[in-house]
Amino acid sequence: MRRKRCRKKIILNENKNLNSTAEVSGFAELGISGVLLAAATRVGFEHPKPIQTLAIPPYLAGRDVLGLAQTGSGKTAAFALPILSRIVALGTKRIPRTARALILAPTRELAVQIEEVFRELAKGLHLSTALVLGGVSRGGQVKRLHMGVDVLVATPGRLVDLVREKDVSLAETRFLVLDEADRMLDMGFLPDVKRLVKATHRDRQTSLFSATMPAEIEALAGNLLKDPVRVEAAPQSTTASEIAQSVVMARTRQKRGILAGMLADQAIGPVLIFARTKHGADVVTRNLERDGFSAAVIHGNKSQNARQRALNGFRDGSVRILVATDIAARGIDVPGITHVVNYDLPDEAESYVHRIGRTGRNGADGIAITLCDPAETSKLRQVERIIRMRLPVTASHLDQPDPAPQPREKPARAEGAGQREQDHRPNRSRPAHKPGRKGPHGKPAGRPHEESGGENRHALPRQLMDKPAAKKPFRNRKRRGNFRRQASNAA
Repeated sequence: MRRKRCRKKIILNENKNLNSTAEVSGFAELGISGVLLAAATRVGFEHPKPIQTLAIPPYLAGRDVLGLAQTGSGKTAAFALPILSRIVALGTKRIPRTARALILAPTRELAVQIEEVFRELAKGLHLSTALVLGGVSRGGQVKRLHMGVDVLVATPGRLVDLVREKDVSLAETRFLVLDEADRMLDMGFLPDVKRLVKATHRDRQTSLFSATMPAEIEALAGNLLKDPVRVEAAPQSTTASEIAQSVVMARTRQKRGILAGMLADQAIGPVLIFARTKHGADVVTRNLERDGFSAAVIHGNKSQNARQRALNGFRDGSVRILVATDIAARGIDVPGITHVVNYDLPDEAESYVHRIGRTGRNGADGIAITLCDPAETSKLRQVERIIRMRLPVTASHLDQPDPAPQPREKPARAEGAGQREQDHRPNRSRPAHKPGRKGPHGKPAGRPHEESGGENRHALPRQLMDKPAAKKPFRNRKRRGNFRRQASNAA
């Protein structure tokens, strides 16, 4: 009997081990477990992407990581999951006005998105997150950091101000991530990034993730990483194979009509249109509205609340067309974008990869159309050199004349509005004065003329009209006293 029981126990234990090995798959096989694994499943991270499979194990082992992957391939989860796992393993309390992990992002929209991912994954782990960026009130951000946070997501400019004024200390920051590292290490962000990196803990773990990494920027990044593990899910500056890319040759004056013809098809889902400049984005938006389309716009001159409101409307489907500059090309994850239109080619060829990466995300199909003016041919060749492929020209309108300029539409005025304005317009004519009545300075002080309905701005109140002008008081009391003594002595 004892032998049979022992055999049964052995068989049961073997079955449990088989079941446990069968269950260890996906993110559990990479080292993510417990509540964090359940949170990842709840958010929708069931099967790891290639960049996640390559980056998570070395990050959990404490190595610095240099990650290169296509935009939209899941870079955020590649560093969010191991960072949260390591913070949970620390088991220490937060220190006021400090942050254990710091994630720097080049744009406000990308920072908001990263913080949302961390916040969703941290539910049930008793970990706090904070968001620091410009364009909004800093009072709430300082209050949020007062008790200390586990994960701080920030843009460099506002964070440098808070560190300078000692509203937050990075001395206890042991995990540092630079997302979209090529832009973060560009000349515009380099001084702030160096200042923030210097303020972090000496034994920090640093990671850089980006879709593009030029050679000179990669050499600069090597100074920030200690013996990094290079993980590359796809060659640099490659685009997703699910995106169908094409070029339409058209002059600048022809682009408006071509774009309106494309958007007339209501079967086209959410469309993201990129313009090269802020002014150009506003012009495209106004032209779309004149052509009967409702569109929102985001660029650097818009306030953070306006940008986030437009992006939320585009995300929930209330806005079908969103016009943006390259600030939206960095990591904005809006599901369901079917078309990306490059109204202008970008100045930097690498930005093309980020632009069209807004569609075809997570294995979905997408369409990217570029409207190219003959003057932009050199930029098109640079893009083709970066992505290592020739873009097909599906249509050309260069043999057609430019459309006639449309006259500006004047705002319609309601019938009778001009007459009403004329009736209510105040009479600026000089009112008549009654002869004989004098003001304090000998000038006539009249009343408003009753028939004209005007108003005399120079008239005095009635109770002051008949009063003589008051004498100016003698202000120097010391001199007045001297005059009195001199007069008494002379007497």
